[in-house]
Amino acid sequence: MYDLEKFHGIIVAFYAAYDYNGEIDCDAAVRLAAFYKSLGVKSIYLNGSSGEGFLLSIQERKNLVETLTKTFKNEMTIIVHVGAAATKESIELAKHAEQYGADALSDVPSVYYRLPEKSIKHHWSSIIDSTRLPFIIYNIPQLTGYDLTEGLLKQIINSKQVIGVKNSSSNVSQIEQFKKIGGEHFIVFNGSDEQYLAGRIMGAEAGIGGTYGAMPELFLRLENLIVEGRISEAQKLQVKINEIIAGISSFNNIYAAAKEILKLRGINIGSVRSPMLPIDKHDMPKIEELHNKILKYKDEVI
Repeated sequence: MYDLEKFHGIIVAFYAAYDYNGEIDCDAAVRLAAFYKSLGVKSIYLNGSSGEGFLLSIQERKNLVETLTKTFKNEMTIIVHVGAAATKESIELAKHAEQYGADALSDVPSVYYRLPEKSIKHHWSSIIDSTRLPFIIYNIPQLTGYDLTEGLLKQIINSKQVIGVKNSSSNVSQIEQFKKIGGEHFIVFNGSDEQYLAGRIMGAEAGIGGTYGAMPELFLRLENLIVEGRISEAQKLQVKINEIIAGISSFNNIYAAAKEILKLRGINIGSVRSPMLPIDKHDMPKIEELHNKILKYKDEVI
């Protein structure tokens, strides 16, 4: 029913791009996507955690989808996260994404309220039924307070539109469990960047990550090493990647840190939206150190 191959491999969780006034800058978003495309990135994930989706208005999210699908349609695979507190808003975003040619939808459970599984199933099923697009469950229990159960997954995959799960929990064994339930063609997307290699070994076919955007070349190379069966080399590269992730995670906001690294790479997409905090100017030497490490490791793996 769907071309699932285009959802395999490295999928960059796209960052929100702002102008100097803190407003969404669609031109900067295009420059960022073009930068990724020039490096070999084939797929992006819009308006998720890395994209500050829950800090954007519905219209801002729509504007980004319209701009990027119009500019990169048939050139990049575009997955749109449509998570919102209200199912009605998620459906609105889903229909809009379908209208503008997105390749797939994704969604977390409804946020803020701790809902029973019956409500979560209703939320997801309503979104799935609102379009014909493939749907990817987004499991991120550390932020939503809900960890996808095998029971709900077995129910929800009765819809042929559900093509996979993005699993961002730190429990790599869930990847094996979800894959077993979903079957051969079901895609599990590794969501914990530090365990990309482990996730792929345990059955994930792809990864969607928030730190990929600061060092896409390293993750693309890691994926290639896995595909080529060069696991020992992949393990060494994952260690280097994790060193950088630890550095990025040492700041008050990983997305703010990643965006400062991108500025040093020549791509200015602003900082983050309040209540997230930008990087303090006194921390810039640490950002520069991380940037230099990325360039060093990038040159080593080319």
